[in-house]
Amino acid sequence: MPLELTVVDAFTDRPFSGNPAAVALVDRFPPDELMQSVAAEVNLSETAFVANRSDGDHDLRWFTPLVEVDLCGHATLAAAHVLGRPVRFHTRKGALACRRDADGLVEMDFPADPPEPAVAPAEVPVDDLRWFGRGRDDVVIELPSAEAVRSYQPDLARLAALGSRAVVLTAAGDRPGVDCVSRVFGPRVGIPEDPVTGSAHCCLAVLWSRRTGKDRLVGYQASRRGGTVHMALDGDRVRLGGRAVTVAELRLVA
Repeated sequence: MPLELTVVDAFTDRPFSGNPAAVALVDRFPPDELMQSVAAEVNLSETAFVANRSDGDHDLRWFTPLVEVDLCGHATLAAAHVLGRPVRFHTRKGALACRRDADGLVEMDFPADPPEPAVAPAEVPVDDLRWFGRGRDDVVIELPSAEAVRSYQPDLARLAALGSRAVVLTAAGDRPGVDCVSRVFGPRVGIPEDPVTGSAHCCLAVLWSRRTGKDRLVGYQASRRGGTVHMALDGDRVRLGGRAVTVAELRLVA
C-alpha cells in the first residue's frame, strides 16, 4: 500500500540537526507488522503513525527500527509540527496535549518521570559516576561535568546489559542558558545513540529541578547533531518544548 511520510528534524530550528523522525498520517493504523517494517525501512530512531479519531483527536504510535515504544518526545513534536495546530494525541501513556506558543515553540504535556536513586550495578561502564538512578523505563547516570558527558565513549554491550530502554548520561550545564546536558543510548531498542530524546527529559526535568530549585529549565542534548529541550514542571506533569523543521517528504510504494 502506498504510504506518505514527512521527515521532520525535531528540537531544532535548523535542518540537519536535532532528531529526525518520520510521520505518517493515516485514516486508521496499518497492521503492526507493516508499521514495524516501515520503521525498519526508514531506519530513523522513531517513525510515528498518526490515526484520525471520530472526536477530532488523534491516536499516536511510535516505532524504532526494532520495536514499538510506549513514549517518544521528538516524534510527538514532529507529529504536532506536521499537523500544524493544537492537538491531543491518545497513546499507551495516556493523552498528550500539544500546542504552539506565540513564539513558535511547540509545547507538549507529558507525564513526569521522577528518577529514584538506586545501587549502581558493577557492570556500569562509567569510571567517575556521581549519581545513579532509575526512572520508569530508563537508567539515569550523573557525571561530574558536561565535558565528561560530551567526551564519553560508550560500551554499547555493557550499556545494554543494564536492562533499561535507554541509558541517560547527564551533568550540569556549563554554558549560559543551559541547565543540564545529556546523551542518551538505547542499544536494546535499536538506537545506539539518540540525537535528542524528549522522553528522557521527563526524568531530567525532575532531577535537575531537585538540583537547582528551578521548575523551568533548558536542556541540551550533546549528541553529534545536538538539540535543545525546554522543560517546565507542573505537578506530576512536565511540559516539554521545542522547535521543528520539515526536511523531506517520502512516498513508500510497496
